Amino acid sequence: MAGKAKPAGAEGGAEAPRKSGKKKIILLVGLLLILGGAGAGLWVTGILPGLLGMLPPEEAHAAAGAVPAPRPPVFLDMPDITANLNAPGRRAPYLRIRSRLELARPEDSAILAAAMPRLLDLYTTYLREMRPEELRGSAGTHRLREELMARANLVAAPARVVDVLFVEILVQ
Repeated sequence: MAGKAKPAGAEGGAEAPRKSGKKKIILLVGLLLILGGAGAGLWVTGILPGLLGMLPPEEAHAAAGAVPAPRPPVFLDMPDITANLNAPGRRAPYLRIRSRLELARPEDSAILAAAMPRLLDLYTTYLREMRPEELRGSAGTHRLREELMARANLVAAPARVVDVLFVEILVQ
């Protein structure tokens, strides 16, 4: 029996390095997770790209203190459009619109001028399906602006229409 008894120091000494190895691995993994989370947070907030000099050109100018020169707006006058509205009754109401398109770049005006017949066709077809009630109020005008802008961007695919500005809207 005395030969089978293990000394107290031998049992504790064999397990001590094993436990400290697991602790080191857990601490190392935890430290990596914390550093990764902190790095991801700095990246998402835009702090890390700014520190590394990886800002987009617009933000790089703002960070350097240089304000980019504002571009003057580019407008393209649309021809007057008159369309019958979709309404029951003997006398059909009609809509007359004069508008301007605000373009993203000066080069876009040539593209839109070339696509003007198609754009006028899309506008007129859309307007003929509208009812007079849909044009009432500012919400109706806003909805009309969004629809016309979407159609203009569809026709002039490489060009970009920023806004549709109404000069005149007449419903009779």
